[in-house]
Amino acid sequence: MESFIETLHNTFHINGQLFSFLISMFPILELRGGLIAASICNVPLWQAIPICILGNFLPIPFILLFIKKLLEWLRKSRFTTIVKFVDFLENKANKNAPQIMKYKFFGLTVFVGIPLPVTGAWTGALVAGLFEFELKKSIPAVLLGLCMASAIMSFISYGIPWIVTTFNIPGWVVGTAICTLVVLVVALLVIRSKKKNKA
Repeated sequence: MESFIETLHNTFHINGQLFSFLISMFPILELRGGLIAASICNVPLWQAIPICILGNFLPIPFILLFIKKLLEWLRKSRFTTIVKFVDFLENKANKNAPQIMKYKFFGLTVFVGIPLPVTGAWTGALVAGLFEFELKKSIPAVLLGLCMASAIMSFISYGIPWIVTTFNIPGWVVGTAICTLVVLVVALLVIRSKKKNKA
């Protein structure tokens, strides 16, 4: 993702703040891509976080309010490509719905907050819109998730490079340590979940 964003920036030569904002608006890239872009463009972190949260959040109310009607309208199209695209979006929503629907507000917050390729505000809002989550709960959940994602991505985009530069530690050492920590946390959560299910 980093090389793709760097190529985009070198191609369009736009202001770092504006570039980060625009990247954050796009699906798939979203806030995680925006903060990587901000880091590449040397945008100060105190500016990058609100810019990227705002950019990522801007399309969300429209998705929550209009996605269901929009997809119904697009499904009536004569173009096969558009209908296939609608199917793709609905399948994506249905695939991710169980993990969000199970915990509602908390599920949506965590889904948006964990910066992985299959998660994010766009997909979370898509699920919330199609399954008719209450707007007064969906919007705070997405905003909270974006704050969570920004904390994680700030550490990845700004914190790790600072640690590597300041303490002269090889990047692979920091990366390995973080990956090990993540694996341990996930393993502990899985073990805890299994113990609860047995009980």
